[in-house]
Amino acid sequence: MIKIGTALFEACEELERERGISKDVLIASLCDALVAAYKKHMHIKDAANIEAILDEQTGEIGVFSTKTVVETVEDPDTQISLEDAKEIDDEVKIEVTPEQFGRIAAQSAKQVITQRIRDAERNNILNEFLEKKGTLTTGIIQRVENRNVIVNIGKTDAIMPQREQIPREYYKPGNRIRVFVLNVKETNRLPQVIVSHAHPEIVKELFELEVPEIEDGIVEIKSIAREAGYRTKIAVWSNDPEVDSVGACIGPRGSRIQTIVGELKNEKIDIVRWSPDPVEYIVNAISPARVVSVDIMTDDEETKDALVVVPDDQLSLAIGREGQNVRLAHRLTGWKIDIKSISQMESEEANNNTNYEYNDDVVVEDEERPVDSEEIQEEIEEEMNQQELDEEDIQQEDIEETSEEE
Repeated sequence: MIKIGTALFEACEELERERGISKDVLIASLCDALVAAYKKHMHIKDAANIEAILDEQTGEIGVFSTKTVVETVEDPDTQISLEDAKEIDDEVKIEVTPEQFGRIAAQSAKQVITQRIRDAERNNILNEFLEKKGTLTTGIIQRVENRNVIVNIGKTDAIMPQREQIPREYYKPGNRIRVFVLNVKETNRLPQVIVSHAHPEIVKELFELEVPEIEDGIVEIKSIAREAGYRTKIAVWSNDPEVDSVGACIGPRGSRIQTIVGELKNEKIDIVRWSPDPVEYIVNAISPARVVSVDIMTDDEETKDALVVVPDDQLSLAIGREGQNVRLAHRLTGWKIDIKSISQMESEEANNNTNYEYNDDVVVEDEERPVDSEEIQEEIEEEMNQQELDEEDIQQEDIEETSEEE
């Protein structure tokens, strides 16, 4: 037996605390490494009956050969005669640890133990982040390499590719960042974790944190369409008729929506009221543009086409810069939306000699228009300015009354 003392067990416990590698895994790795070193030392390729046993009480480890007790020995490596056995049994374990085997075992076992520790650590990280796949986590920006942002998310560094970054965003090393775990890939070394800073789930979590009604299940987020750094449309629905879904997301004096906009670096957010009626839902999604009518062209599950007619002065607003507004509306609703102005429809009518009937029932009233985060900020500033003017008028009236009394 080889005396190793208590230092080994202390080292195993320290590794278990720091890296989360089980003490049993480390001890099993040491025993396997000792067996591998014995085979190499004795020039044995196959030795299924060889094992290493560690006595935790005495702090000793040794190599043992399990031999079957037989009357006539045919294979001395695996069998022992009855006369040689100290007591009758089916099997006996005989220590075969070579003399001065400690140094040889240490040198040969080092690589095996190191590899086992790496494998155990890789498996722990892989299992941990496989559970986190599809969730949000907080990390610290480490550096930027080849347009990829390296983010430390605990036990490993994750990669944020350029396509998952917010355009025009400056990622400064040392800053904390909220990211979405997109994928976990197993590699020969540590698992490769891919994260995103532009995923719609980040917006969803911010709303869940800021709006208690969403966390309680009263208000439900039905859909999110996002072009990170520019604009997001979010469709909400209230399961309680007494709770306004849009108002709950805005908060008192716009406090909730302003907090979310601040977290997203002033990204525009359109809060859309979801509706089971596709016509009404499409009208809300086209906000902030006013809609004259919506015609459902095809409503198949695979091809959902709708024709939206807007006033001439609302056409560019409905389409948005570089088609952003209608593109987000399409992603939000799942409908392919074709937008045309009234003059365009009239021109087509004249060419085709047909009369187009506008559906006035779907015209959006001002109070039903989905809310835009910039409009909320403007309303708050106007209200504050009006309060200041009112206070100045009151002060002026007080001065005039005092002058008259004198």
